[in-house]
Amino acid sequence: MVKQRRADDRPAVPIGLVGMLIQIDQHATGCHARELASHTGLDPSTVSRVVASLVSHGLVERRTDPADRRASWLAITPKGQSGLADAHGWYGELLDRALADWTPGEVAALCAALGRFTRDLDVALGTNDNLEDAR
Repeated sequence: MVKQRRADDRPAVPIGLVGMLIQIDQHATGCHARELASHTGLDPSTVSRVVASLVSHGLVERRTDPADRRASWLAITPKGQSGLADAHGWYGELLDRALADWTPGEVAALCAALGRFTRDLDVALGTNDNLEDAR
């Protein structure tokens, strides 16, 4: 029997760190903090604080960049991968419960509207200069 989680049975990865952990995980070989700042549109000091928290939680590790020994590569740890999988499961279950009474058409309309919103937000933030290309 599958145990249904309660809403307060939150994943081990703090909610404020999930997004950055996803960004780091998408770089299979690791990435620099400056790349994260550029990709997310966040201030480098904000990225630095989030990365420090991820490192202190054991979710990310810093590795010396062989090309520039002054710089560090950031890589997700096995604990980070496990925590991210747990977070994905928790959020998936939460959305399943929230949308349980919605029709497939309502879910499709929500997905389409959210997709358009995120693309338009990317354009507004300057991460995609051409609205037509983003769609």
